[in-house]
Amino acid sequence: MKIAVPTRDNRVDGHFGHCEFYSIVTVNENREIESIEKMESPEGCGCKSNIASVFQQMGISLMLAGNIGPGAINKINEVGVEVVRGCSGEVEDVVNSYLKGNLIDSGITCSAHENHGGEGHQCQH
Repeated sequence: MKIAVPTRDNRVDGHFGHCEFYSIVTVNENREIESIEKMESPEGCGCKSNIASVFQQMGISLMLAGNIGPGAINKINEVGVEVVRGCSGEVEDVVNSYLKGNLIDSGITCSAHENHGGEGHQCQH
């Protein structure tokens, strides 16, 4: 299993489309982290980039994200990648929490496209 985590400073980035890079986590059949690789983030917002097709080509089946907009979720879901929103913390801790069954999707969709400045994102609850 491969998991993508939008990352900034080794933590889940609060805004998927503006992350510094992606942590690509490979999990073995015992549900243990086997490796974590760094993948550069494409330019532009997530829903306007080719990241969904890159995830598909890499065999990624899950993304653990902080805030993410509906356009990006739709594109990522269309290629068969599940998205769990509302994650925060160190990448390895978040992945391990998911693997132990302690994370669920927050159901919160970010409407940050109204403000591309990066600050003051308003997320819908």
